[in-house]
Amino acid sequence: MQQMRPPAHVMAGAIFDEQGRVLVAQRPPGKHLAGGWEFPGGKLEIGEERFEALRRELHEELGIDALSGEPLICYEHQYVDRLITLDLWLVTKYVGVPYSREGQTLQWVAVGDLEKNGLLDADKPMIPALQRVESWALGCKL
Repeated sequence: MQQMRPPAHVMAGAIFDEQGRVLVAQRPPGKHLAGGWEFPGGKLEIGEERFEALRRELHEELGIDALSGEPLICYEHQYVDRLITLDLWLVTKYVGVPYSREGQTLQWVAVGDLEKNGLLDADKPMIPALQRVESWALGCKL
């Protein structure tokens, strides 16, 4: 029988480029679900505000400073050994150029191509929320 791990709240950022593509990161070897693609972010720490956690994670992973954002979708996903709350925010303004600070592969992907790009099953419910903001992102000057 598999040991259940404590639940986790994961913050993720939807970052669009000028062509309306969204940034995804590949889970590195040795990590749970290695090779799968996901939106950049990480765990919310106890006592941390949601946007502050997202800012911290995006700085740690991508070297950018998120200045503003808004929640897009939040839901739970049950893995075999853990319940995860996934909390996706649209990053509306940031400073810097995203780059891999933790060795993960990064890729800009059209929203319509996310499903066939190897996006993790847990992240797939985020696609309809991203489709609603895709046209906004094309006009967004970051």
